[in-house]
Amino acid sequence: MAAPEMDEALELLARVPLLEEPLEELRALHLALLAVPLNALRERRSELPLAGLFALTARGGSEQISLCVSILERLLQIMDPLYVIQNFGEELQKGLFHPDNSVKILTIAQVGKIVEDSSAAREILNTPELLRQVIYCIADEKLAVAKEAIMSLTKVAKTAESLEALLAGNLLVDLKNVMTRSDIVRCRVYELVINISLVSADSLNYCVNSGLISDLIGELTGNDVLLRATCIEMVTSLAHVYHGRQYLAQQGIIDKISNIIIGADSDPFSSFYLPGFVKFFGNLAIVDSPQHLCERYPAFVEKVFSMAESQDPTMFGVAVDTLGILGSTVEGKLVLQKKGSRFHHVLNRIGHQAKNAPTEMRVRCLEAISSLLYLQPDQQTEDHLGMTESWFSSLSSQPLELFRSISTQPFPDLHCGALKVFTAIASQPWAQRMMLSSPGFVEYIVDRSVEPDKSSKEAKYELVKALANSKTIAEIFGNQHYMRLRAYLREGPYYVKAVSTTAVEGAE
Repeated sequence: MAAPEMDEALELLARVPLLEEPLEELRALHLALLAVPLNALRERRSELPLAGLFALTARGGSEQISLCVSILERLLQIMDPLYVIQNFGEELQKGLFHPDNSVKILTIAQVGKIVEDSSAAREILNTPELLRQVIYCIADEKLAVAKEAIMSLTKVAKTAESLEALLAGNLLVDLKNVMTRSDIVRCRVYELVINISLVSADSLNYCVNSGLISDLIGELTGNDVLLRATCIEMVTSLAHVYHGRQYLAQQGIIDKISNIIIGADSDPFSSFYLPGFVKFFGNLAIVDSPQHLCERYPAFVEKVFSMAESQDPTMFGVAVDTLGILGSTVEGKLVLQKKGSRFHHVLNRIGHQAKNAPTEMRVRCLEAISSLLYLQPDQQTEDHLGMTESWFSSLSSQPLELFRSISTQPFPDLHCGALKVFTAIASQPWAQRMMLSSPGFVEYIVDRSVEPDKSSKEAKYELVKALANSKTIAEIFGNQHYMRLRAYLREGPYYVKAVSTTAVEGAE
């Protein structure tokens, strides 16, 4: 079916480079190519002359360049990377110096495709000037160009030859040179290095041996507090993978970060970077044993609690997020429970902020509360249930009514956040008894009219599902309420009751 469009596209491709004013033909070519399936284009890719299109990007106005870029994007995606580098290396080189950002981004993206193909990567390494110029694009004034350069160079981790060239050869000198341009560019290079390090233990070793990881770690104790804040985020990313955590532990970097937290009390500028350092440990708690982490680094736990008691909203927000992460597992819950009345005081403060803080903070509080209170059915021992019940009671003098009032507010994030709190406790018998004894609460749960939008309907459905699937719900709620929940569950989240109308003869 695409044969006429294909023939038209081939004819236009051959003709447009010869025209002085090719704009109309480029528009027609663009439409013709969009009408041809990629499989059909791939079958005849040997007949597609691209050199003329590259040449047209060097002249003409912005619309001509934009059309050429769009056409090249479609055609280059069906080309073999080895064919592209062998036949259009010079064009790619020129594209990296093009004044139009879209041409630069197109070219950089092609280099990224080439370096992750083992055969094509060897070819590009024979002409390192191309990769060298991509490295200098990291310093481009346009962030989109710099981001594309980082993304493409990250792909060198796919082949050992490319890693060797970028991080152990002459190109490493270029990376270090470009870092001297500014703090912003230096951080972009660190971002590239971390992206490569995340791929595998081997790629991390190359980055370590390059000296760039050591430079990054050194920034954590540097004089620039804003740079510290940026760099700890990157180190946190490295901690997300096992080989990254292993490296950080073996090199004593986790201990160093803990010591920075300890010394933050005497630093008047610590508020700029301290939240990031606490988040680092919070993220470690997701993948490591919370008990082990808190026992080895007590300064972290102490700092989280002092931040939770702080009047600084930034510090408080980070503490709330971190407590939610720590308390997402039973092991973490037990660590927090050991803090006794101090944690109950913090819970009361979180409950107060969930009611009175600005909306964004209220949502974060609701998210943390949900995480802290949730227990899987097989975790619901008598001790654990007693713990979550006491935590819930510490949030407010009337916690169920607090979250019910939040759930009736016309702000979707708050509404759904409160429903998520109810869902977190829905399978726990003490919460079911509390819901049953609250006047009108069960009716509120099965009332579909109070859910105005899709996300609210889905959040309410998750609550009903958690209740209906609980082993204790029929006994505690009674058969009538239980059957209403089962009916709601069977009808689904978006059910709308049909309303019958009677037609009256003669009515207009």
